[in-house]
Amino acid sequence: MTKLIIFDFYGTLVENGVYSPVKQVKFILDIPDEFKDYIGKFETVFMTKEHESLKQGFIAVAEAFGIDPEEQKIDACIGMWNKNTLLARPFRDAIFALTKLKEDYKIALLANTDNFSVPQIIKKYELEQYFDYMLFSSKEGMLKTNPEAIGKILAALDVKSEDAVLVGDSIDSDMRAAENAGIRGILLDRRNRRDYPDKIRNLHEIGPKLMQ
Repeated sequence: MTKLIIFDFYGTLVENGVYSPVKQVKFILDIPDEFKDYIGKFETVFMTKEHESLKQGFIAVAEAFGIDPEEQKIDACIGMWNKNTLLARPFRDAIFALTKLKEDYKIALLANTDNFSVPQIIKKYELEQYFDYMLFSSKEGMLKTNPEAIGKILAALDVKSEDAVLVGDSIDSDMRAAENAGIRGILLDRRNRRDYPDKIRNLHEIGPKLMQ
């Protein structure tokens, strides 16, 4: 029986303020690696450490890929990243779903993030009230695909793996994280473009889906 719902952040509860900030960093810094090779290294460098500033974080990313951290490019990354944080907002169905689900389930947040953006958005929209536990990769020093991340949430909320579910919009990141940790994963596919055995198209469908 489901007792805990773990939510991803961007693309699941909150809509990005600009198109794919992570892809834009790759473009701005002119990183030649294939995206599948780039994303893991980017998140590890940028999102598993509490950088003193976004500038320090983006310089670390450039250096990790052997790219000269030109000031103009770093400033462009910072500006784009800050714009995303400023314009990001909860999806229309997010607050309603969180409010209803919190009546019957424990709610946790699991986010791959730097130590600046997601905490700012949570504070801006007063989202902390909906979560019994929040785990940020930058604070914990590990990405969500590390089974220890979900394991820490389960331990903190005293929930068994068979009683937990992860809801997210990424197969490679969120569903893989659920699989690695041995919990159920439900894909949120708002555009209904991907094949996955356990999925929903909006957050209103979570309640009925959990009963299946």
